[in-house]
Amino acid sequence: MNLLLDEIARATARLADAGAASPRADAEELAAAVHGVKRAELHTVCDSAFDARFWEYVARREAGEPLQHITGRAFFRYLELKVGPGVFVPRPETEVMVGWVLDTLRDMDVQDPLVVDLGTGSAAIALSIAQESPRARVHAVEKDPTAFVHATRNVEDLDERGQVRLRLDDFGAALNELNGTVDLVVSNPPYIPMSEWEYVPRDVRDHDPGDALWGGGDDGLDAIRVVERTARRLLRPGGYVAVEHSDLQGNAVYWVFAEENGWRDVRNRRDLTNRDRFVTARLGTD
Repeated sequence: MNLLLDEIARATARLADAGAASPRADAEELAAAVHGVKRAELHTVCDSAFDARFWEYVARREAGEPLQHITGRAFFRYLELKVGPGVFVPRPETEVMVGWVLDTLRDMDVQDPLVVDLGTGSAAIALSIAQESPRARVHAVEKDPTAFVHATRNVEDLDERGQVRLRLDDFGAALNELNGTVDLVVSNPPYIPMSEWEYVPRDVRDHDPGDALWGGGDDGLDAIRVVERTARRLLRPGGYVAVEHSDLQGNAVYWVFAEENGWRDVRNRRDLTNRDRFVTARLGTD
């Protein structure tokens, strides 16, 4: 048996005992990162090339450090992003919202759509839109300096056509020069109530930045309320907004986008697990 595959099997057992949600996948990803190959290529690593640093990585994962912080990379749609301490690790659930954004942009009768990503973090959303909608112009706002460094690195590495413009600013006040001109606003803001702290997985609450997790207010929706006001300011009539929330907040977020504030076609949409995940709305034209 290939030595590395044998060690991956042992690591899988250790990570399972430690409570990892996906122990085999984690072990393979750690091994791939250490040996500089893709997961599908692990069988090609010869016994003499085995790198004992693999067990250092496994120990860190056992202790609860996020997989992506150990490897320094996160995968999102078609992107490989640089991540680490101080920036929110993008989740697969958000990919569904980005898919809706891309479908909506394709349906718009706009030659060069203008998109704003509020609270961009690693720039996962902004870069995915730029990569998959080649004519889109994307402004991405992030207020945390550490996260902004990660976003800058990713944009420099992955924004081949120069579509993404980063802004270090609070998204409640940013981009006034674009007021009334934006076609679509998207955001994965913080939305977890502090009352839910004990239910948040340890590797999330101990390692993801707090400003990217805790939404503020008793219901955790203060940041989403800021997104609503900012989107209302930025969007042109008929423009769209998409904002992520937890699977328990769909009804509450729906009512944040109130008709009396000009919102139309408000809908709660589901992720791949069929749970409420994001709300979309259109700014009225009347």
